[in-house]
Amino acid sequence: MLESIRNIFSIPDLRKRVIFTLAILAVYRIGAQIPNPGISATALAEFWEVQKGTILGFVDLFSGQNMSRMTVFALGIMPYISASIILQLLQVVWPYLERLSKEGELGRKKITQYTRYGTLLICVIQSFGISMFLERLTSPGGAPIVPSPGWGFRFLTILTLTTGTVFIMWLGEQISARGIGNGISLIIFAGIVVNFPRGIQSVLTGLRTGDMSPLRVIFLMILMVAVVAIIVFVERGQRRIPVSYAKRVIGRKIYGGQSTHLPLRVNTGGVIPIIFAASVITIPSTVAQLIKIPAFQTIAQQFALGMPLYSVLYVAAIIFFTYFYVSIIFNPSDVADNLRKYGGFIPGIRPGRNTSDFIDGVLSRITLVGAIYLAAVAILPEFLITGVKVHTLPLIGSFLEANLPKFLTQGLNVNFYFGGTSILIVVGVAMDTLQQIEAQLVMRHYDGFMRRGRLRGRRG
Repeated sequence: MLESIRNIFSIPDLRKRVIFTLAILAVYRIGAQIPNPGISATALAEFWEVQKGTILGFVDLFSGQNMSRMTVFALGIMPYISASIILQLLQVVWPYLERLSKEGELGRKKITQYTRYGTLLICVIQSFGISMFLERLTSPGGAPIVPSPGWGFRFLTILTLTTGTVFIMWLGEQISARGIGNGISLIIFAGIVVNFPRGIQSVLTGLRTGDMSPLRVIFLMILMVAVVAIIVFVERGQRRIPVSYAKRVIGRKIYGGQSTHLPLRVNTGGVIPIIFAASVITIPSTVAQLIKIPAFQTIAQQFALGMPLYSVLYVAAIIFFTYFYVSIIFNPSDVADNLRKYGGFIPGIRPGRNTSDFIDGVLSRITLVGAIYLAAVAILPEFLITGVKVHTLPLIGSFLEANLPKFLTQGLNVNFYFGGTSILIVVGVAMDTLQQIEAQLVMRHYDGFMRRGRLRGRRG
């Protein structure tokens, strides 16, 4: 490992790419310290203390905690991700975009341009909404978050937040073009990782004050290692369907006659289903923050972290959106048609409709495994942190509360940055980036990070 790291800096081109990537990420972190003008930092901090578990807290994850501190990067890269997802969905229902997606590099550039325009539009709408939202908010102590509201503050907020997101988008594109790894993913990665030391510090503080026992900390660390190992194992998991190509004579040459495989990833949807599910499931609690009606408050309480209804619906939403998203990005009929066009076939399966049905059946089974895996990764940390509040269940709540172990009903009470979504993103981006670095090393006849075999990322 150390020799591989030394090899990275011994190759001039790779060294420049790595240093350029680190420099861009440093610029991003510097910009994340610049506050948006016109906002009371103290009142804002008090307000965000009660926003955990709402959709605002989820968006704050992808902004690298910039939203809670209301910096110029407060919107983060989420508008770009939203625009990309919208464009992907429109490719299914809009024939024009579907044609563009099949036109190769020129079509992809056009879709990227539309994604940028969509990002700009979303930023303007969101920043205006945030400015109006902040003007009406007060801290729990009653202090206004915006001391001087008005159109001046609104226009300034639209300008700074929109410019900040466009600048982040540009930084991500620069990393992808001139650095190493996927720029957008690395920016999200940097925003999440920067909070890990704070979480470690909170655990150490709890250990010193006696709030956490050493046995609980050891259990937590073992569990973290196990979760990371499971994520790596599943993200690399594939179902390889054997594919054979018939021999074809073109001119004086014979083509085909070889066997390969069609790889189907266990987690084809990546982290997108969790993003969809979390966005939908946290809407009730977010609406309740805005509408002070007792009925809404009662419903919102059932959607708090650790509530049984929240957990059940969250898991169900992740499974649903996993199938939904995979059905959008992967079309078995197109794969079957491409195989038949190039003379490929699955042994024992007739080309055409039968091949499409076979691929669809295999994909449905492994997608169920991937959906359960995503649900477990997303919900397990919340169980450990808050537990399951079974006492809210009718009839059997009191019985379960009295007989279940305390760590199931109350959690480990760990104030630690150990969200399943964040861990999934961090591990996935790290795997993909290391795979690209290793590919550069192997291409130049250097040893990669693994002496035997190859390091494979999620797409490797």
